[in-house]
Amino acid sequence: MTDYRLVSLLPSATEIVHFLGMTDYLVGRSHECDFPETVKELPVCTAPKFHPEGNSLTIHQQVSEILKQALSVYEVKVELLQELQPTHIITQDQCEVCAVSIADVESAVQDFLASDTKIISLQPNLLHEVWLDIARVGEILGVEYQHRIAELQQRVEQVRVTCSRVKHRPRTACIEWIEPLMSAGNWIPELIELAGGINLFGTAGRHSSWLQWEELLASDPEVIIFMPCGFDLDRTTAEVRQAWCNPQWQKLQAVRHNQVYLTDGNSYFNRPGPRLVESLEILREILHPELGESKHYQTGWRKYHGYRSVER
Repeated sequence: MTDYRLVSLLPSATEIVHFLGMTDYLVGRSHECDFPETVKELPVCTAPKFHPEGNSLTIHQQVSEILKQALSVYEVKVELLQELQPTHIITQDQCEVCAVSIADVESAVQDFLASDTKIISLQPNLLHEVWLDIARVGEILGVEYQHRIAELQQRVEQVRVTCSRVKHRPRTACIEWIEPLMSAGNWIPELIELAGGINLFGTAGRHSSWLQWEELLASDPEVIIFMPCGFDLDRTTAEVRQAWCNPQWQKLQAVRHNQVYLTDGNSYFNRPGPRLVESLEILREILHPELGESKHYQTGWRKYHGYRSVER
């Protein structure tokens, strides 16, 4: 096999490389790449221009101010890339807030890397486009990918068939950002439908959109699922607890009927890679626990009880 030197500037791309059995060829990663655990030892080639430790409102304000100045939200460590001399750099051309964009990478490397360095840009918006991206990376790297993708598709089909028999499909609101409110788009509406729910906000294949309180109150969802971008399960719990002081939440039937759920959006729902299948399985466990065991409970999701308690 060719002596590849891969740099992934996108967490989902790192997971795709791992899924294809090419982890040992990674020589660099983004500051957000954290799966599998071994990639944390790799040199970090990017950094945010804001403080990601703040709450959702603080982060939103910082990012908005950076974008208002027509600046990139992230920086690429050009000197480190020059030192690593990658044969391939994997990035994205989907969301300037989610990760380093292809424009950032092209600008950073055009004068410093070998002319034959290949930039692979991913831009999935739907589930089948994730499979296409996996296939494209596999094709470029010359590794077998067909049976791996087929196994993922089989798991998706198993959930779809199982959930197609449900008598009730709960009306579901997926919240991708807490303050201000944002509903989840792209592949999430598709996953909700596959998992036996009715997606209330966001359009499959389109970017996530801001959500007005009036819209949320008017729709009065039966189930609310929090999956804030970049937040793990514990941080999501802390953010929701902080937001719960807003009395508007108490007007919703999902809150009154104890149907509010917290998820690890960072590991699952926000990353368009192989673990979207596990994201689908998590949604099935939340929406239809009667259909099988909850394998991801307390690792991928938990139930929220407001100020009273968080189920553990």
